[in-house]
Order: sequence, then C-alpha cells, then structure tokens
Amino acid sequence: MESINETVVWQTIRQEAHHEATARTTMRPYYERRVLSHDTLGHALALLLADELACMDKALPNFSAEFENVILETSIGDSAAADIHKISSANPACPNALSAFLSFRGIQGIQFHRLAHAYWNAGEKTFAVLLQNWCAKQYNLDIHPAARIGKGLFVDHAMGIVIGETAVVEDEVSMWHGVTLGSTFAEAGDRHPKVRRGATLAAHATILGNIEIGENAVIAAGSVVRQSIPANMVAAGIPAKVIKSVATSYAAITAPSNN
Repeated sequence: MESINETVVWQTIRQEAHHEATARTTMRPYYERRVLSHDTLGHALALLLADELACMDKALPNFSAEFENVILETSIGDSAAADIHKISSANPACPNALSAFLSFRGIQGIQFHRLAHAYWNAGEKTFAVLLQNWCAKQYNLDIHPAARIGKGLFVDHAMGIVIGETAVVEDEVSMWHGVTLGSTFAEAGDRHPKVRRGATLAAHATILGNIEIGENAVIAAGSVVRQSIPANMVAAGIPAKVIKSVATSYAAITAPSNN
C-alpha cells in the first residue's frame, strides 16, 4: 500500500473546503466549524465524531477534547487519512476528500470503531461497547471494539455491516453493505473470519467462522462462506465455492480520481 501522509490529506481537505466555502458562501460557517478552523485532521475528526454523539443523545458530555487525545496517542489519524484517500481516489461516487471526510458513513463509522478499539485495549470495555452501539445507531454498522481493522479501507455504503469480536480485516480491504463477519456458534474463543490484505467482500456476503479469506480474494454478492478461500480467487454461491481466479482489476474500485 502506498504511504499516505496525514498532513497532505488534511491540506487537500482544507483546500477543497476553502474552494467550496467561496463558491457557496452560505456554507462557509459549516466549513469553518468542520474544517477550516482546524490545523490537523485529528482535531477536526475528534470534533466531528463528538458532535455526532451529541446530536444522538443530548445527555452526553462533549467528548471532543478526550477523543482528540486518543487520536493523538494512537495511529487513528494516519488510518483515517488512508481511508479518506482510498475512497476519494478510487470511488467514482465520491467527488473529493472533503465529501469523504464530512459525509461518508463508511469513513466516519470506521473511525468510531478505531476509537472504541483504543478504549477496549486500554481496559475501558464498558465505554468501548457504548461507543460501538452508539455508532451502530448512528451509522447502521456494528463492529465489536475488539475486532482488528486495517487501514486504507474501501467501505462503501457501510449500512448493515456486522463484524464480530475476533475478526481481522487487513489493509486495503473493500467491503460493501450488508457484509457479515460472524461466527458459526460451533466455535468458542477465536471464532470469526480473517480477511487478508486487498480482499473484496461484495454486498451481503456472509462469512462465518474462524476461516481465512486470502489476499486479493473476491467474495461475490450474497455468498455464504463457511470454508477458507485461497488468495487471488473468486468465490460465489450458497455455500460459496471457488469459481475462477481474480481479474487483474475491478473498475468500480480502481478507477483513477478525476480530482
């Protein structure tokens, strides 16, 4: 995966926000609050996520300062920048990095998970689970805070995604709505899928058990996977079976940006 510089991504977002604020002056106060008044992606992200929680429940305190400290102490800022770059450069439905940061639920929901994961690892499991479920209410995706999620993700639409406690999703994975990484109820402990780098999980793919989806493998829409799938292979069906090798590229997620 190419190295993505958080500072460069944030400079791009600021430039785009300045352009939009100039073109649509009634939106300038919004862009000022969300982007232009912040020197770093981490600071802006902390406020954005804290505001999302405040809109959901007025009884909650303002978490922006606390979230900023967590983001600064972890790799969340770098990971968020990689996610934003991936969506804005490869998704034809995303006009720029600014819109990815401000409005794409896949971007925001994954950053909520990163915060919850940080709290989980710090031993604050109750608060981590609260964040998990607040995120589920707000974005309609449910990721256990213990799940390990990579960066540079292409999480399109995001609605209906469920990822279990012991799941692993490596870097550069592409995932559409309705994907489930769940258990079979026949296993205890380590019981969820491991999705390796560059794999693609199409809409409503259901992957169950402590199995592996190999690097760059593709799971077709609506498939139910109960066995490991080798790297660079396409699997489809119920139950899913390997049907062919992966094409060189998929236009829907590899198109160059027009920006």
